[in-house]
Amino acid sequence: MSERGLCSRREADGFIERGWVLVDGQRVSELGTRIDPNAEITLAPQARRRQSERVTILLHKPVGYVSGQPEPGYEPAVSLIGAGNQFDRDTAQTFDFSHLKGLAPAGRLDIDSTGLLVLTQDGRIARQLIGDDSEVDKEYLVRVEGSLDEHGLALLNHGLELDGRKLRRAKVEWINEDQLRFVLREGRKRQIRRMCELVGLKVVGLKRIRIGRIRLGDLPLGQWRFLREDEGF
Repeated sequence: MSERGLCSRREADGFIERGWVLVDGQRVSELGTRIDPNAEITLAPQARRRQSERVTILLHKPVGYVSGQPEPGYEPAVSLIGAGNQFDRDTAQTFDFSHLKGLAPAGRLDIDSTGLLVLTQDGRIARQLIGDDSEVDKEYLVRVEGSLDEHGLALLNHGLELDGRKLRRAKVEWINEDQLRFVLREGRKRQIRRMCELVGLKVVGLKRIRIGRIRLGDLPLGQWRFLREDEGF
């Protein structure tokens, strides 16, 4: 079910236990049931309704907030999600504290970085953005210090490795004399900063401006909005 994009593995367990999964039209309620790999799997209306109630939130994260578990002395980015700084309060649904239940970041954005951070209750979106097979681009503007020759730029695009693993091909280019544009399809811990260190650059500013088809746009720093029904990554 997860591989077909119907839900996350955790959601699948809950849906099966509730009898909300149908295989070739027959209800399945026992975990671990073996089925034909080509069988048709559908979700009952109750499961689809549960999924439709789950929200995805786009936050313009400031520097100084951690995207995941809070570090000593720092606040998690999720603490910025509340009625007071909802950017789309006049056009979208009203914030409710139930929107915080199970809300988790779908991807890293380190404490020293700013820009677009996605938080979601929907396991399908989390898998789409951070699954091992994710093909969703993430775009960053990166201000750097130091010198970089053509060979170093080529290495940033392809040829570097971190922690003994080769990095996937990236797209890196200069946009002005001290700023690079990175487009990645992976998100290892502090990846861009570490890539730059390997070619003799120091990152002095990093901002994520796009994830897939979703751009940061005019979302103000420290504010958030809901992902709309007509939007997708």
